[in-house]
Amino acid sequence: MNTLPEAGDLSQQRALAEWLPGRLAAENPAILVIGDVMLDGWWSGSIERLCREAPAPVVDLQSRQSVPGGAANTAMNLAALGARVSVAGIIGTDDAGVDLRNQLVAAGIDVTYLLDHPDMVTTTKIRISSGGQVMLRIDDAAKSVPAEALAELAASVRAAVEHQDSVLVCDYGTGVLASPVRRGLDEALAGRGRGDAEGRPLLVVDSHDPRPWAPLRPDLVTPNAMETARMLQARLPEGQDRVAEVGRQSDALLQATGARAVVVTLDRDGTVLLRPDGVTHRTWARPAAEKQASGAGDTFVAALTLARSAGLPLTASLDLAQSAADVVVHQPGTSVCSTAQLSRYLKAFADTALGADELERQLELHRAEGQRIVLTNGCFDVLHSGHTRYLNQAKQLGDILVVALNSDGSVRRLKGTGRPINAVADRAAVVAALSCVDYVTVFDTPTAAPLIRQLRPEVYAKGGDYTPEMLAETPAVEEYGGRVAILDYVAERSTTAVVNRIREGEGAVQTN
Repeated sequence: MNTLPEAGDLSQQRALAEWLPGRLAAENPAILVIGDVMLDGWWSGSIERLCREAPAPVVDLQSRQSVPGGAANTAMNLAALGARVSVAGIIGTDDAGVDLRNQLVAAGIDVTYLLDHPDMVTTTKIRISSGGQVMLRIDDAAKSVPAEALAELAASVRAAVEHQDSVLVCDYGTGVLASPVRRGLDEALAGRGRGDAEGRPLLVVDSHDPRPWAPLRPDLVTPNAMETARMLQARLPEGQDRVAEVGRQSDALLQATGARAVVVTLDRDGTVLLRPDGVTHRTWARPAAEKQASGAGDTFVAALTLARSAGLPLTASLDLAQSAADVVVHQPGTSVCSTAQLSRYLKAFADTALGADELERQLELHRAEGQRIVLTNGCFDVLHSGHTRYLNQAKQLGDILVVALNSDGSVRRLKGTGRPINAVADRAAVVAALSCVDYVTVFDTPTAAPLIRQLRPEVYAKGGDYTPEMLAETPAVEEYGGRVAILDYVAERSTTAVVNRIREGEGAVQTN
């Protein structure tokens, strides 16, 4: 893989920045997508009458669009984000198959291992909409997959895995990834040194049922809420209770999937990372009103696989993948997120620090929807894992998290003339890029009490070796009936140690 001297070692990157998608694309990892390739149709028109033979609306079509869907959409996202992509799957020799193959080739995707068979039907999903609302979806798929096609795909997979940095399985349960193909992939991974971190490619499984893939010991599996509930044979509750229940079932999910890590995707509630060492991470989705968006899960797993293939830490990879998914849910149809789009999305956080008056207006809108506001404050000069853990905890105390940053002048008064290391605009951009953070503002007063009195958050959260009585802000919170919450201690010496290592040119602290 390429080195990134301008940006530093990707394995040390913890926060998202505008330059990161470009650096990941420059790594240009080779990724094989194996799975259920499909063609999505988006037909739209106007409705002005009902048909005479039935009480059904008549749609006068005005536009038709076909785009790669399913595993093919995942491949398109990977290509748009800078990966060298190959696709392995089975399609028919029908018009849909020809269209799908041509679109993949036009995107620069290697279709050497995309097989066609005369007895196969290319899976298509046609959505018919009017006025921005999907009225009907028509699915056309093969009732069974020819045995000789499965055998040919299994043989192709053995050859396709060679020289790949990662393998991404997209199993929608159509029968294309039946046991012969799984065995072929297992043999191919064994040939690449499966179990040897240096020799084996990264294996990511995005499957309607990850359990049949457990013998392959995936590095990552990404079940959604419904798939998770099915594995647990239990119904998941809603909201924070759903997140908590997923966390409680960590051991069961890891055992059922055979995976080194499980990322449960919870649509509007973001994602939860589960690992055997007990380390968890949470991302939050940014709400979207687009009714016709489709394929955000494909974008998420594509960005996650790309980031991990390029050496980004798992938690940072999740945050990046969440950002990519946030991009596509604001776009109609089956969409992809490109490197440029993701960079623009992250750049938008560079100037996101709102003034107190504008922030007050935004928070009133959230309160009108019954949402609880959490506010915390600090310098956040050199962001480290203690900060991100603390901010994730703060988010879980309510619905909207506001981070108030000390101004540059305020930081100098608190920390001395050598601080801050990063100007407030840079600090705001990095903090705002975290999926758990909804708003960032800046204050210049000795304490956050004046801002608290103006914004009146339901919860004021502080991380440190404090009690509520020790905080200067506590009286301001109690004046209007708010609550003070003390979270995990984030040692100041952690930031100081990082700053000293930077100034002295030392590398990261070595751990056993």
